[in-house]
Amino acid sequence: MKTLKNSLDALTPEQPNYVETFWMWAKIGFLSFGGPAAQIALMHRMVVIQKGWLNEKQYLNALGFCMLLPGPEAMQLAIYAGWKTQGTLGGLLAGLLFVLPGAIIVLGLAIIYAMLGDLALTVALFLGIKAAVLIVVVEALFRVAKRALYLTEHWFIAAFAFICLFLLEVPYPLVIALSAGYGFLRGEKSNSVTRLDTDVSVDKTEQKNQQIKGLLPSTVFTVSCWLLIWWLPIVAIDYFFELPILIQIGAFFSKLAVVTFGGAYAVLAYLAQDVVNQWGWLTAGEMMDGLGLAETTPGPLILVTEFVGFIAGYRDGGLMLGLSAALITLWVTFVPCFMWIFAGAPYLEWIDRQPRLKSGLAAITAAVVGVILNLSLWFSLQVLFENVDTQTYGPFKILVPIFNSIDWRIVFLSGICAVLIFRFHWSILPVLATSATIGVILTVGI
Repeated sequence: MKTLKNSLDALTPEQPNYVETFWMWAKIGFLSFGGPAAQIALMHRMVVIQKGWLNEKQYLNALGFCMLLPGPEAMQLAIYAGWKTQGTLGGLLAGLLFVLPGAIIVLGLAIIYAMLGDLALTVALFLGIKAAVLIVVVEALFRVAKRALYLTEHWFIAAFAFICLFLLEVPYPLVIALSAGYGFLRGEKSNSVTRLDTDVSVDKTEQKNQQIKGLLPSTVFTVSCWLLIWWLPIVAIDYFFELPILIQIGAFFSKLAVVTFGGAYAVLAYLAQDVVNQWGWLTAGEMMDGLGLAETTPGPLILVTEFVGFIAGYRDGGLMLGLSAALITLWVTFVPCFMWIFAGAPYLEWIDRQPRLKSGLAAITAAVVGVILNLSLWFSLQVLFENVDTQTYGPFKILVPIFNSIDWRIVFLSGICAVLIFRFHWSILPVLATSATIGVILTVGI
């Protein structure tokens, strides 16, 4: 009897108090280095194994649900865990504590970078960081491909996404939408009502559908409230102040929050090329520096958006405008995460039983492989070569490097980082530290 009771207790999630919740999520927020995979593993260890706030099935179902959503899945998973244990207030607490430590650190580093970015030592440090980040992105490509490309059609979807982005310059949201639509249409219809007890299954399905319908009014209210919270600051800035840069940043990163499926590295492909090529807020090298900062700090990798927003605002109007731009960027990037979870979490069990939605997610994940391949090649060309030309052949636009402009230091450092990551399986922080140190030695001769 005692063994049975212990087993049942293990299956029943514990309910924490708010003090315990605060310190646990603060701890997770300060320890969440290493990108979404490491953050998801950290939360599993602390929330499921150590604290028992969610059981294994709840955690895995929530992770699958968050993968369906645009934006940083690790933060959304934190919001869901807080909501599941303590409702809306718990979700707010978990989400804020997950992102704020990293946001404060990235902002401090961005200020230092903007003010001291021309110093020889700073340039040398970021030379090594660029080389390390290049290999980190390549490693992410292999990791995602291994998980995502388990059917032949997934390879074709990945190739389609790469060709559209790298050669045809098709907008990223359209590529994701086409891939998701294909996967959704290919998904098989549920066969759950095929057993001898069909009547019972139909009754249960009808009961669940009635419950879903009962949730719709509260869902509409939730979405309406969060849309107001999301857009009210942007509308207020547009009405009371003449600051076009803030409106541009707010609109751009709001769109980013809606269309960026597939994790941080997929976001970077869309973010980097538009920020560099369309808006001209940063150079490709500075974009890599920002990613390096996000890689070395706790919190979601998408905090690189804060770096971009600050630099864009700083160059347009100085420190105060830079701080305002960083705040707007954070607001429009992360407020939608709360809306997705608070509106969608009550439907989690229903979504988990929809084969077409799962098939659409698999297609999006396959497309992300092509997206990250595009990101890897684009970053490689921009970082390894000082000069890159664009040549047009009919509908295709091809980036062609000027080979005599290659930076041998980046090649050397990237080779070292590749050995440390792929051969010795070092984590990101020691790789970045090693590459930055060698970059300083090669550049300034310390």
